[in-house]
Amino acid sequence: MTLDFEDEYELSLPFDPEELALQVAEHCLDYEGCPYEAEVSLLLTSDEEIHKMNREYREIDRATDVLSFPMVECETPGEFGFLEEDGGDSFHPDTGELLLGDIVISKDKVLEQAAAYGHSPKREFAFLVAHSMLHLMGYDHMEPEEAREMERRQSEILAQMNILR
Repeated sequence: MTLDFEDEYELSLPFDPEELALQVAEHCLDYEGCPYEAEVSLLLTSDEEIHKMNREYREIDRATDVLSFPMVECETPGEFGFLEEDGGDSFHPDTGELLLGDIVISKDKVLEQAAAYGHSPKREFAFLVAHSMLHLMGYDHMEPEEAREMERRQSEILAQMNILR
């Protein structure tokens, strides 16, 4: 797996975010049984910058914790079989990796939400990466049943990695 990692915000986190993001992303791909090597881009930024992106791309005028920009439209979440026939442009022309999409995380929100929920910044960050990876693989939480399924998967992924509250 390739993680294109960029940290544009000087606020430091008490762990190595690139290493943790790679571990969580790889675990998510394994959990979902993705048959391909994949490429994901991750940008760490501030509340101010993610606020601008949220307003521009989602027309929501506030900061958020994470934004997900999938590059593959899975008809069924977590199923990649359709790519055999229809997914030619979903793969990097040089590496052959599946181009899953982009993740943007607010480092301010990682620290704020960790304190609010009473767990470590490492756990909050891992949760946000797992959450976003599931979005990149076609999961959503617009309907109550979808939300329950996504929450179950996030919890299982983090528990398997022993990243607990």
